Amino acid sequence: MSTAHDIREAVAPALVPLGLVVADVSVSPAGRRRVVRVLVDRDISALDPADTASTVVPLSLDEVADGTRAVSDALDGPGDSPESDVMGATPYVLEVSSPGVGRPLVTHEDFRRQVGRLVEVHRRGEGGTETGRLVEVTTDEVVLGIPASKKVPARTVRLALGEVERGVVQVEFTRRASEPGTDGDPRDDDEDDLADDEDLDEVEHHHDHEHDHSGDDADHDSHTLRDHEEN
Repeated sequence: MSTAHDIREAVAPALVPLGLVVADVSVSPAGRRRVVRVLVDRDISALDPADTASTVVPLSLDEVADGTRAVSDALDGPGDSPESDVMGATPYVLEVSSPGVGRPLVTHEDFRRQVGRLVEVHRRGEGGTETGRLVEVTTDEVVLGIPASKKVPARTVRLALGEVERGVVQVEFTRRASEPGTDGDPRDDDEDDLADDEDLDEVEHHHDHEHDHSGDDADHDSHTLRDHEEN
């Protein structure tokens, strides 16, 4: 039976030309089938190491759709290729999506992709939490801009990645006028901010394939692509 590691190894090379990487893979039983869930995200390995504060554009629906086809083709493979054995004979349902806002940020890459977003950072142990705008992510630390409150002035908090347990992106419906959108749009009014949030807070873009390997080649090739959904 295929493991998550096997699947990751099989699909990762197919995503490289698309500028995508595998963020996570899980395999779970579902009756007589398996559900294979693959999270894909933007490859940021080409970013200049000195660039620690630019925003990374979230994946579009079209990019997730392209990733879905690449993952599906990599798992199916030509009939006589080693790739065709990755999933074996057991039928499976493939779900490909981009990470939702609820997925914890753990690695440097996770945090780097979220520069510009409001993030709640949990320190390890009893270190508590800090919530602020993620303004910079270096290889060693994350930098949060904490807005002013009634009694406390605005401040900057620098946290070593080693002391961070996880981060959680916070869903925003509006931003203050002093905090314009981070998508490069010159508008900084409420209309732009709300548009930014509607674009950026798409929790997951789903594309599902159903694969039945129990039949002949015609059945194998007849898997259907459902319409993508925005949760």
